[in-house]
Amino acid sequence: MVDLKSQYLQIKNAVDIGIQEVIDQTSFIKGPAVQRFQEELENYLGVKHVIACANGTDALQIAMMSLGLKPGDEVITASFTYVATAEVIALLGLKPVLVEVNPNTFLIDPLSIEAAITPQTKAIVPVHLFGQCADMEAILDIANRYNLFVIEDTAQAIGASYTFSDGTVKKAGCMGNIGCTSFFPSKNLGCFGDGGAIYTDDNVLAQKIRMIANHGQSIQYHHDIIGINSRLDTLQAAILRAKLPHLDDYNTKRNEAAAYYDRVFGDIKELKIPTRAAKTNHVFHQYTLQLSKSLNREDLRKYLAEKGIPTMVYYPLPLHKQKAYIDNRYPEGHFPITEELCERVLSLPMHTELSQEQLEYICNHVLGYINK
Repeated sequence: MVDLKSQYLQIKNAVDIGIQEVIDQTSFIKGPAVQRFQEELENYLGVKHVIACANGTDALQIAMMSLGLKPGDEVITASFTYVATAEVIALLGLKPVLVEVNPNTFLIDPLSIEAAITPQTKAIVPVHLFGQCADMEAILDIANRYNLFVIEDTAQAIGASYTFSDGTVKKAGCMGNIGCTSFFPSKNLGCFGDGGAIYTDDNVLAQKIRMIANHGQSIQYHHDIIGINSRLDTLQAAILRAKLPHLDDYNTKRNEAAAYYDRVFGDIKELKIPTRAAKTNHVFHQYTLQLSKSLNREDLRKYLAEKGIPTMVYYPLPLHKQKAYIDNRYPEGHFPITEELCERVLSLPMHTELSQEQLEYICNHVLGYINK
């Protein structure tokens, strides 16, 4: 699904120099590379504050802690997403409120958000799924009217941009109160282990976020608020510094691969290619097809695996059907779009090193299965 070794070989010298510098300095925790990376990512995103942390799940948890949400407060997010989005809500004693997604873009549906708001609602977590931004203009309008916080989950969309009706352009994660991302190795900007970051333009929030991520302290051994221990280690920061200048090129290469898939599959009635959402570009963290009911997904996956072609299903089970999150409010069929997507989606290999030969091989065998 990804080719991290080939990507590394393209920037091997810069990565190796960065790692060796950290080793030479023995600055493994909170070393200079962490601060430099934060500043460089701030400049790239056009945001005032980037606070690095240990992983994307921590980023979401710290964001919610910083907003002062209380047990029982409701937080709205989509049922069609990775579990981390709802996991942190539940861990903090908050109440996950799940809603439907758009059937074409897979992105959280603003109308479903508004319909789910109650007096207990305090925040919305739009997920910028698979590489494009949710409808942030509509979501921010809802948030403003109901006085709600917006925490963007942008783990899959770093580098994507959103254009507002007035022509203003913002990067994913830089539109709500707080943005959260992951640097898991397979992400568009990934390190060689775990890592994450939190973005905000709010100076007061940024200070609180830094404290929470550092045991609730701003002065060593003086703990003013409840915090956690969540930091990006210096080796990972050095690797991310080497990769960040290539992020836009990486996203361009992903778009080129997606365009090839589109050309081949666009007229195949058994396949529905990804829909580009309005107002946003797509950075294709995943290339996800919707299969027609005439295709057996598991049989297709097995056929492709026999040809050496990996596939993934993001996601086979929606949050409202996960054992840990079963809720009487969401019976079978409550989210028909989400449930249908979980049965029909299939993601093909998508990364920066896909060659013309590999793309042809993948596409030929997908078509071969359909036409057999």
